[in-house]
Amino acid sequence: MLRLFVLLFAMAIPMAALAVEPDEMLDDPVLEARAREVSKGLRCVVCLNQDIDSSNAGVARDLRLLVRERIVAGDSNDEALAFIRARYGDYVLLKPPLNTRTYVLWFAPPAMLVMALGVGLATLLRRRKKPDPRALSDAEEHEIKQFIDDQQTGENI
Repeated sequence: MLRLFVLLFAMAIPMAALAVEPDEMLDDPVLEARAREVSKGLRCVVCLNQDIDSSNAGVARDLRLLVRERIVAGDSNDEALAFIRARYGDYVLLKPPLNTRTYVLWFAPPAMLVMALGVGLATLLRRRKKPDPRALSDAEEHEIKQFIDDQQTGENI
């Protein structure tokens, strides 16, 4: 069991490695730390739900380089983020703001969940409303009761 745990842990280590290449890193550790902080809030537009530091996609690399370029140019973290946002829109943010342009991003998942629950509930209710084909109608039950009564009366004679 311990060997399995160690093997799984060893396999997970490369997955945790960041995709930031050495040639992308800034020489100044303070500026690099700021670039990493900005990058944590940016989504890879190809990979979806993965920040740009974790993605190997070419677009993510371009975004990492652009963030570092803006920070070296003297932009604050917010200004660098605003620059990227102006180019790519709110979709590039891992946590987009709630406004009329991002309603779909915020409300589509809960709406899909509600629709799925509605379809499931409708299916259950439809199954309950269907009469059991094996159940007898009142007329059939009366006919069977009459038949049994006739048989019992005929047997007693």
